[in-house]
Amino acid sequence: MKSYKDIIVVGSVAFDDIETVKGKREKLVGGSGTYFSLAASIFTNVHLVGVVGDNFPSSYFDMFNSRSISTKYLTRKSGNTFHWGGVYSDDFSSRETLFTELGVFEKFNPQIEDNNIEEPILFLANIQPSLQKKIIQQVKNPSLIVLDTMNLWIDNNPEELIDVIKDCNILLINDEEILQLSKKDNLLEGGKELLKLGLDYVIIKKGGDGALIISKNTEENIPAVPGIDMYDPTGAGDSFAGGFLGYIASNKTWNIKDAVITGSALASYTVAAFGIEGIKNLELNNVQKRIILINELMKGKLK
Repeated sequence: MKSYKDIIVVGSVAFDDIETVKGKREKLVGGSGTYFSLAASIFTNVHLVGVVGDNFPSSYFDMFNSRSISTKYLTRKSGNTFHWGGVYSDDFSSRETLFTELGVFEKFNPQIEDNNIEEPILFLANIQPSLQKKIIQQVKNPSLIVLDTMNLWIDNNPEELIDVIKDCNILLINDEEILQLSKKDNLLEGGKELLKLGLDYVIIKKGGDGALIISKNTEENIPAVPGIDMYDPTGAGDSFAGGFLGYIASNKTWNIKDAVITGSALASYTVAAFGIEGIKNLELNNVQKRIILINELMKGKLK
C-alpha cells in the first residue's frame, strides 16, 4: 500500500508485567508509543518520540527499525525504563495497577527539532497534556493532529487537557472517559459537547462493543471483530489508533468509517495475545481479512 503521509507519535515506551486469566508475563515491551508504532508501521513510516533507560535492550531498537519505525527521536537516558505492572479481572472488565515505576520517563522532555517531515500526521498518545502541547509546538505544519488521553489526566489536569484538545482535529477516548470529561450522562451527548471545542471527530472506543463515530454530520457505531479469544487487552486502544491513522496516512482520500474499521481490525490482533506478540509480525493482508469481516457484519451477512 502506498503511503502518502508519515506519522509522528509521542508516547511511552515501557516494560509491562501483566497478569490475566490466561497467564502471567513479566517485562514485556509495551507503552502507548510502542503499540501505536507497530500498528501504524504496517501502513506507513512512523517517527517514534520517546525515552528509554540503560536497561532497554538494543534488540528492540532493531525491531522498531525493521518495521519502518524511526528511532531518531527515541532517546536513551541514564536510569531505568518506565515499568508498569497490572492484573486484569477474569472478565477483563477492570484492572488493578500493582506498581508504576516511572524511571527516566518521569523527566521526559520530548524534543523533535530539526525535523523536515513534510506535513506529517501527529499522534499524541496517552501522556501528560503538557508534553502533548510541547510536541504540537515543535511539529511544523502537521496535516492532522489526533489526541488520546485517559482518566488520570481528566482527574488531575482537566484544564491543560481541554487546551490541548482545542489544537486537535480528532479525539480518541473511551466510553467511561468521555462521560467524565464532558460531564454528560450518555455517549452521544458527551461527543457532541466535545465537538464544541473545535474537533472534527470524536471517536469513542467501547472495547468489545466496538467504536462510535461522532461529528457534526455523523453518528455511527462500528462493531468490534466478533469471536476473539482475549488474552491481554493492554495496548488495544493504542493499536486501534495505529490502525486508524495508518489507514488515513496511506490513503490520499479517506473516510472516517473505513479508518475506524481498520483500527478495530488491528486491535483484534493485539488482544488475542500477550503484549505485542499479536502485532509485531502482523502483515497488511491479515488486517484486510478482518476488515472484510467487520464490513460483512455491518451488512448483516454475519450472525
